[in-house]
Formats: sequence, structure tokens, C-alpha cells
Amino acid sequence: MLCPCCSNIPYSQCCQPIHNDVTLAKQPEQLMRARYSAHVLKLVDFVVDTYHSSCQAPAQRAAIAESIESQWCRLEVVAASSVNNDQGYVEFKAYFMEGENEFCLHERSRFIKENGLWTYIDGFMPQSPQLTQSDDPRLNQSIQSLKVGRNDPCICGSGKKFKKCCG
Repeated sequence: MLCPCCSNIPYSQCCQPIHNDVTLAKQPEQLMRARYSAHVLKLVDFVVDTYHSSCQAPAQRAAIAESIESQWCRLEVVAASSVNNDQGYVEFKAYFMEGENEFCLHERSRFIKENGLWTYIDGFMPQSPQLTQSDDPRLNQSIQSLKVGRNDPCICGSGKKFKKCCG
């Protein structure tokens, strides 16, 4: 089977080795792809374990497990760079389905080495000049029926993830 991270490489040669041994992620992009694949494959422990310790992910395990339940469709890596040996960034677009609608999570993620291992610490949504509030169908429903996932863009328009903003 091809890897869920859309690398066109077999899973057994791409993200699976990193899922089995996170020390094999030598670059932030490798960890980001493995985290995306872990979402697709519902590997909650891997996602929790690859957060930076300052994120206190074990305490957020239930919410992380809920965010993994999305129907992930595909991944596009827009850019990847290392600022130095201990910090790097990956900009990506992860597409998911909600009902009959496809949505895109566009993020620039920051990765930091902790104890010699790459970890995810935070990210932000790059501003899109084409996106207006009317483009987000969540803004046209009542607050009582609003369902926002932890990793969805915040509905306030800040460009941050909901969990880092109004969540």
C-alpha cells in the first residue's frame, strides 16, 4: 500500500518505520508526514507522543483522538525548511471531508528538537487573500450547532488553529 502521506512511496518504506521508531525522523518534514499518516491511520499514541512536552498533549489525549477522527483525503507539502539544527518549519495543506464537503487545513508548522527528537510545537494558518468569511460555511450556522475541531482554523479569522485561539 502507498503511504497515506502522498509521497508515492510504499508505507513500509516511508512513514511506517517512523511510526515504529520516531528516532528515524531526521527532518521536520519526515515527522510532519508521519504525523499526517498517523491521523489517517488513527495512531493516537504516535500523535500524542510527537508533540513537544510544553504542549502537554497527554492531558489533551481525548481531544486529540477526536481530531484524528476526521476523514483525511490527501496531503500537499508546500514548503519545508530548517532554520537551524534544532528548529524547522513545514507548510502543508491537509484535505479532509465533512459530509459531502471537502475542506483544507493549511498550516505552517513549527518543529523543535527535544532530547534529540523532532517534535511538533505549534503552527499557524497562513493568511489567504482569497478567503473571506462567507467562504467558511461554519460562519453561516447558529452557535448552538457549530462544531469546530481542535485543528480547524479558528472561526474568529485570526489565522490560528481553534485550539490555540478561541478554543
